[in-house]
Amino acid sequence: MSEPAISDSYWSQPPILSSGDRPAGVRDTRPTETDKGVLDVKTFDAIETDQLFDSINHAVTHAGQSVLYRSLARPGMDARVTRKKQEALRELESNSGLREALKRFIEEMAQGEKSFYELLYGTFTGGLAIGNSRGGKDEMEFSGYGYHQFIDGTGFVTDLVEAMQTLPQPRSAYLQDLFNAIRDFGNSRIYSLISGPVYPMEGKFKTREEKPRYFPIPRFRPSMVKPLPMFGALGAICAALYFFQNVLAAFGIGYLGYGILVLAVPILPVVLIAIASSDRDSVIYPLRKLFKHSPELARLLETFGMIDEVLSFHRYSQVFGGKMALPEILESERHSLVVTEARNPLLGRANPHYVPNDILLDDAGRLLVITGPNSGGKTAYCKTVVQLQLLGQIGCYIPAADARLVLAEHIFYQVPDPGHLDEGIGRFGHELKRTRAIFFSSTALSLVVLDELSEGTTFEEKMELSEYVLAGFYELGASTLLVTHNHELCERLQSKGIGRYLQGEFLPQGPTYRLIPGVSRVSHADRVAAALGFSKEDVEKHLATRRT
Repeated sequence: MSEPAISDSYWSQPPILSSGDRPAGVRDTRPTETDKGVLDVKTFDAIETDQLFDSINHAVTHAGQSVLYRSLARPGMDARVTRKKQEALRELESNSGLREALKRFIEEMAQGEKSFYELLYGTFTGGLAIGNSRGGKDEMEFSGYGYHQFIDGTGFVTDLVEAMQTLPQPRSAYLQDLFNAIRDFGNSRIYSLISGPVYPMEGKFKTREEKPRYFPIPRFRPSMVKPLPMFGALGAICAALYFFQNVLAAFGIGYLGYGILVLAVPILPVVLIAIASSDRDSVIYPLRKLFKHSPELARLLETFGMIDEVLSFHRYSQVFGGKMALPEILESERHSLVVTEARNPLLGRANPHYVPNDILLDDAGRLLVITGPNSGGKTAYCKTVVQLQLLGQIGCYIPAADARLVLAEHIFYQVPDPGHLDEGIGRFGHELKRTRAIFFSSTALSLVVLDELSEGTTFEEKMELSEYVLAGFYELGASTLLVTHNHELCERLQSKGIGRYLQGEFLPQGPTYRLIPGVSRVSHADRVAAALGFSKEDVEKHLATRRT
């Protein structure tokens, strides 16, 4: 028996179906603490994960977008799941019939998805509203008693299960698992309550199969028009009219009976409103509470979103422009990342002039030091490394000609952060505290980027501290990138025989944004200052004008 394509650990992720009073937002999932997951919050922000999501997101459903965002915020490290997701993507590439059928399925279901959230989280204000009208400024507030939302919302779920039966059977294990999960939901009790009929009984709800066979329990009908109560009210009015008509006729004033009938007619709407209010408060609200707390229904919605996520990855590969690759997923005791012609997922999109670079982080070069003047592409290169690792780790295509990687247990990205200083330790202490947290959480399966290190102290202290910290990361075995302007530090590390060294390439006309082997010993600070209008000549010219 083959292993499931979706591990049980996946379902321990934060659910995308909120059990609260409001629907969960697409970007609600946040990373874990520094040592608890692949990403931490500081790394998540530093590598522009929100912008990365915007770049790759082609999901058309709320569930799909939520699943995709959660994949980026809390990536897993199960190589089997990543490979099987890639297998599904390759099947979508080769099987246009399945791809188009899934695309139609998702687009059709997307139209009804909103009504499902309206049922779960709407407030129904009452009144004799006709149709699905909003009752106030709140987009989740509706006139009426929730009948329309109940019909449309439960209809979305039943349509989802029924439509799945008509789709072509996939070959990939990942899609098979997703299809089977939706089909299995069709056999659950919660689905029986959603598809109906529902029988309210003593504060609980019975399905058709659970209802005592010969016990007269009225089924719930999501409509104000209820024949039995209406006929009962009319019968009571007619009986009263018949009684009073005979009594009044004895006194010669039988014509008053017809007046009583006219006055009794407004009782019908009052009766209907009372019944509708009871339906809302004793059936619709309790049922949807049951739905919101159903793990089976939450898993159904996430499964639906996971199908949309895979389709989103395929669309991303088609519209990005240029070479796209599914990395080969390796298993090893140490992290590695090797990419040919890597492009940044944000800067390289549909940009024919983007300059690609290779990435080589392996046993021979797990400490990579990048030097060079500002504006030469060092930081962009480091963000490319981490963003491609993240995309590959969640099973997505990456902008490259070819790639292979080991899933990272932790991904850390440290940048100077002078805006959040702890009292009494200053900038140096604040940054060192972050470096310490990264170091003690890193393993041989970690990817660490240090964009400058040991700022805010003297040059001599910076050299000494940086040297032993980097030597420590090297001994841990983590893939470590350092961005620095100090060629002296490179010389110290080279004397120990550790590290690989890249520098930003500059030509007379400016940077090429290619990283080439070597250590940069030149500065282009004057050129950058001149481009900003803050060169030595600009300062002197300004002072001269002030003197005159």
